[in-house]
Amino acid sequence: MGHSVTIAPIADALTFARLNAASGGKVLAVTSYQNGRVAGVDLSFLREAPAEDAIDLLNRLGHDALEAAIATGKAKIEVDATELDVPVNLSQTHIAVGTNYPEHARESAVNIRPFLFPKYVQPTSAQAEIPAGDGLLDYEVELCLVPLAPLGAEQGAVGGLILGNDVTDRAALLRNVDLRDPQSGKGFTTGKSSPGFLPVGDLFIVPRDLDHFIAGLELKLSVNGISRQSGPVTDWIWDFAEILKQAHAKRHVKWQWREGISQLAFTDSGAIPARTLIMAGTPAGTIFQGVPKGDRIVGLLQWLLTGCRRPLLKQVIERYISRSTSRRTYLQKGDLVTICVDRLGMLSNRIV
Repeated sequence: MGHSVTIAPIADALTFARLNAASGGKVLAVTSYQNGRVAGVDLSFLREAPAEDAIDLLNRLGHDALEAAIATGKAKIEVDATELDVPVNLSQTHIAVGTNYPEHARESAVNIRPFLFPKYVQPTSAQAEIPAGDGLLDYEVELCLVPLAPLGAEQGAVGGLILGNDVTDRAALLRNVDLRDPQSGKGFTTGKSSPGFLPVGDLFIVPRDLDHFIAGLELKLSVNGISRQSGPVTDWIWDFAEILKQAHAKRHVKWQWREGISQLAFTDSGAIPARTLIMAGTPAGTIFQGVPKGDRIVGLLQWLLTGCRRPLLKQVIERYISRSTSRRTYLQKGDLVTICVDRLGMLSNRIV
């Protein structure tokens, strides 16, 4: 039996999905999600071109017209949730925030304020596989805001919502982070921007009142059926409005990463592009819980025994990576990472 997700009443939010290409790529207004079956209205009769997605329809017709079309019950449809694709077309450049949840900051052993960094990766579907690679693979459930049109500094937080898993290679991140100033954001793009590192939920939700809608949401993530992360969205430090304010203030900042130089996503006119994910951070419960005292001690001894040839902090990091790899502490091939949140949808991604 498949997952069930409570769908918001149409008066509170419009909920969209999209079938994969094999099932025709239809755009759905979702009214029910029960036992792995998704029911709603096929909005194909409203499209002027086959490539139009829910964001195109909203921008062309408006919220009220779409709500009225859905309320008629015309063109009802029911499909299996496994037929759903990424619900809307999304950019591959995103704005992410680190340590935006106090408990996650504490478990990571970094007592710092939130900070921003770019994430460069094309989002994949709710059933997409996640490549294991040879690093230390970690999960992060996140709520993401998606602007429907370019978003200027004066507009505040407006747009739709989608779930995301901010997959992270902790080894790559730790090897590239500025250990003396992690709040700089250096190294985070490198650790979080490999192909397959951003599966997103199967639903795209556009609330009437964004703040009111978000207030009741609780993020949840499990691995192989065991709960790992759970917490209210609003336990955050920066809400979406503040994240956007901080992003506009840092739009000219540049970060070094493995491909060269990166920046937050902005248009030439100073707006955040439509379809960018603004990722709000993750609650406590990630695999990474800081570098344990034992690894710091052994790293120090190794550093002394090898004649202090490399920086001490680098030696400690390599000790932690080596021990975590041998103990298989992080996600392994075959693991199933599942995110399921009422009113937002679900993801279920296998590590391969």
